[in-house]
Amino acid sequence: MATAYLSIGTNLEDKRRNMTTAAGLLAERVGEILVLSTLYETKPWGFESENTFLNAAVILETRLSPLELLDITKQIELEMGRKEKSDGMYKDRIIDIDILMYEDVIIQTDELTIPHPLMHKRNFVLAPLAEIAATLTHPTLKKTIGELYFSLPTV
Repeated sequence: MATAYLSIGTNLEDKRRNMTTAAGLLAERVGEILVLSTLYETKPWGFESENTFLNAAVILETRLSPLELLDITKQIELEMGRKEKSDGMYKDRIIDIDILMYEDVIIQTDELTIPHPLMHKRNFVLAPLAEIAATLTHPTLKKTIGELYFSLPTV
């Protein structure tokens, strides 16, 4: 079994229901959810929208490889109504599931980068992750999630 750390976000339709549905599908298809953070309401990052986000972090145990985990998260997004992943242009989305970390594995391919390459710059990712895994060490930056979170500039 491996421990994976994911971020879940939504800013369309019934946001609480979207979060509950995504967490339920992750538990059903990926593995046991060990911890689910509080839901955080945040402003959009990287684009303008009238719709605020709900974001959370999840720690789960899985037998899936990182690529299998990626395939399942993409499938869940599509089933929930997500049209496509961001291609550098961010926009409103019914659900977004990102793999933040997978154990202390480092992967950099065209399909998947772990740890998530922007996680250390995003308050909406680090706040919920710091709530549930503050002492977890980022495998490339060699700082804890708590250290990364508290080093973010305040806006």
